[in-house]
This record gives sequence, C-alpha cells and structure tokens, in this order.
Amino acid sequence: MGPMAVLAEAVGQGGSAALDEVLALLRLERLEETLFRGVSNDIGTTSVFGGLVLGQALMAAGATVPTHAVHSLHGYFIRPGDKRAPILYTVERTRDGASFSTRSVTASQGGKAIFQMLASFQRAEGGLDHQCAMPDVQLPEQLADDSQAGAQRAIVFRTVDQAPGRAWMRADGRLPDDPLLHHALLAYASDLKLLGAAVRRHGLDPRPPNLHSVSLDHAMWFHRGFRFDDWLLFETDSPSASHARAMCRGSIFGRDGRLLASVAQEGLIRLR
Repeated sequence: MGPMAVLAEAVGQGGSAALDEVLALLRLERLEETLFRGVSNDIGTTSVFGGLVLGQALMAAGATVPTHAVHSLHGYFIRPGDKRAPILYTVERTRDGASFSTRSVTASQGGKAIFQMLASFQRAEGGLDHQCAMPDVQLPEQLADDSQAGAQRAIVFRTVDQAPGRAWMRADGRLPDDPLLHHALLAYASDLKLLGAAVRRHGLDPRPPNLHSVSLDHAMWFHRGFRFDDWLLFETDSPSASHARAMCRGSIFGRDGRLLASVAQEGLIRLR
C-alpha cells in the first residue's frame, strides 16, 4: 500500500477534527507520475503555513521513492503562498542509487515557484551510533496542555520550561504506521515553534502587529525512527539574530532519550 492510500485510511480514525484535516491536506492528488496537487487551510497566518508546504513537499517526494526512508531535507521559501489557490508540486528524480535517492521538489502557484526543496532518502544500514544527551525534564503526564494548541489542535504541546524553549508535542490522535507520514507531520509541527526561540530571547510579543516574521528556509535531519502519535520533546534555541534575520535550531527527542531529529531555520523578523 502506497503512502497516499495509507493517508486515505488515516483520515477519521481516532484523531481530532483538526488532525484529520491536516492528514487530508497531506493526501495530495497525483496528476502524473511526478506531479502532485495540494490545497491548504487557514490557521490564522497571512499566507500558506510553511509547515504545510514542507509536509506536502515531503509527501510528494516520498511517493516517488518506494524503498528508501527520508534522512534529510533542505527547503527555501521563495514567495508567500495564496491560501485560496491550489499548490502544484513537481518532483525531479535527481538521483537513484543503491544506498541513496535524491529528489528535488518545486511548489508553485500561478506558474511561479513559492518553495523549493531537496530531500535525500537512504536505505536502512548499520554504522556508528552516538548522540547528545536528552535534558532532564518533567514527563508529559505531569504537565497540562498549552492553552493555544498547535495549528488549532492538530498538534498538542505541553510546555516544560518556557525560558530554554522545551515542550513535549504529539499528534492529537492515532496515526497509521507509514513512516513517511510521521516524518511529514513532524516537519509540519517543527515550523510552529522555531522562530519563537528568537523572539523569546528579547522578551517580545510574537503576535501581530508587534512583529512581522516569516520563514526563509528550513532544514531537517532525521536520525532515528519514531512515531509522532507518542510524546516527543522539542528543545529550541536561537544562537544568532542580525540584519532582521534570526537563526533558530531545535533537537527532538523520544521518551527513551533517543535523539530522533534535528532542525534549523532562518527567519525574517521585522519590528513594527
């Protein structure tokens, strides 16, 4: 069963209505072998939510790589997307090797690119294994849900400590077993909190009209397998901000202390 068929089964099975909506949005329409069409929803942003474009682009790329698992992606947000218009995803089969496959994805509206991504996929193999240590934090069962859930409750957050930027997160419902879906949904969720790490250092209110902020690029590295319907710890920080740009990064851990993924993003942040 392919990833699109898995998503079709996923919608409406035990998740919140908001999660079901996101899963449906990740279920792209396949127009040709390497051409897909998606739509977006309105979560309160002025343009298409960048995390949704990330997730949809990854689903499009993964649909053309049946045997390998994604291990990294690097994307650039080129233009704001129109929430009312469909998005076309064109996948280029850049390379197919015995160990690695590479895909280039261009998301466009009205004939103009709004996002471009390069994703790399790898077959399973062994090797060296080490990681940084997970911070010692409260368990998610000891914490309450944040009052403002991610993307209208598709993703649940439970803040551990606001100052260092640590929060547990998970999908608000049971997900199917397809690993690509879990990776795409984690990419979606990672864009909800990253730029807040830069704003937090200055004690500013991130909500409009105080600031204008948009993602410029987004990179992720997937280190180990995971399920996103269990709690994951998201730790974020911002090592630098200058010239109206802020660099933010994050580490994502499982309950068992394994480092599952790393993420980095540069964003445009302008004071009103």
